[in-house]
Amino acid sequence: MNMHLVGNSFMPADTKWAFTTRRVDPLDVKGLNDDLAAARPGDLVMGRIISVGQHKKLQLTSARYAESYVGDIVVMTVGNRYAPDQFEGHAVLDPDGSDLIAGGGVLGRVVRAHSKMAAPTRVQPFGLLIDRCGDVLNVDSYALPPVSIPPDVFVIGVLGASMNAGKTTAAANLAHGLSRAGYRVAGVKATGTGAFGDFNAFADAGVLVLDFTDAGMATTYKEPLTRIEGGFETLVGTAAGRGAEVVVVEIADGLFQAETQAILTQSVIKDRLNGVLFAAPDALSAAGGVDRLRQNGLEPFAVSGMVTCSPLASEEAFRATGVPLLSRQDLCNPEVVLRATAGLLGDTHIVAAAA
Repeated sequence: MNMHLVGNSFMPADTKWAFTTRRVDPLDVKGLNDDLAAARPGDLVMGRIISVGQHKKLQLTSARYAESYVGDIVVMTVGNRYAPDQFEGHAVLDPDGSDLIAGGGVLGRVVRAHSKMAAPTRVQPFGLLIDRCGDVLNVDSYALPPVSIPPDVFVIGVLGASMNAGKTTAAANLAHGLSRAGYRVAGVKATGTGAFGDFNAFADAGVLVLDFTDAGMATTYKEPLTRIEGGFETLVGTAAGRGAEVVVVEIADGLFQAETQAILTQSVIKDRLNGVLFAAPDALSAAGGVDRLRQNGLEPFAVSGMVTCSPLASEEAFRATGVPLLSRQDLCNPEVVLRATAGLLGDTHIVAAAA
């Protein structure tokens, strides 16, 4: 293991810092550790782009895209990824070239890919960033302090049948509709892969937003359930501490994803949800997903997602489930969303907000 304590003069001024590093203070960087085999999820890694593939742009800490060029110097995080429509990747660094497995800046090794994916963008890692004591910098060191969830905050979970089912759109529009109805609302992304798309969607909806990177995780794939539960507790508790009365929590990927299954079957997270909105791409997915939720003791107050783009599919889904279908326009409508959530969020406030 070689540790190079050289200040931060080795880092070019135009180094591109990926979104997953957004909580890190660049002034803490004092050198490089070239022991790549010791990398663990969340560690910060510096490298050079050696080929541009599937991800042609990098999401920056400034919440904008940057076009990627061969030769760019970048700082990213080491991590795992679970994305059936894109890549499955593991938190392993290859010295001759590692894979950009997520556009938010997650570096690892692709182990499986959807057939539509091009080859991943490749980065030659220089080493892991270290602080003045020689310790490797990890996003976990910058996490919010643990906070408990107060009993009076309402938590609505948004789950989906799969990637691209419409979860983020449903969650953001629900948060917007509840905000328009008079609630103080926050949006939380509790699981997934670090990226600014979901984060920005909540911010665009006009609500306070936090995600698992605020809880010290670049991604949640392969993280222990206890750590995900701790992150959920801190994120929702922090949102409540900042004034949120209702917290809309998006759970990534589909119901069959390992961490999502664990949340549904053996987690305190499920028990803390006051209500559930389910997103589905079509009627069959809606029927299967609602059935799976019911098997685990959760009754969704509505189904949303891509299925609501089709009146016929919506009709099929309602016949199969008996659960109301709410489009993105419905979720943005304060009167509609108040009716849909009646009984979940406290009748006194609902009456006051409706008035």
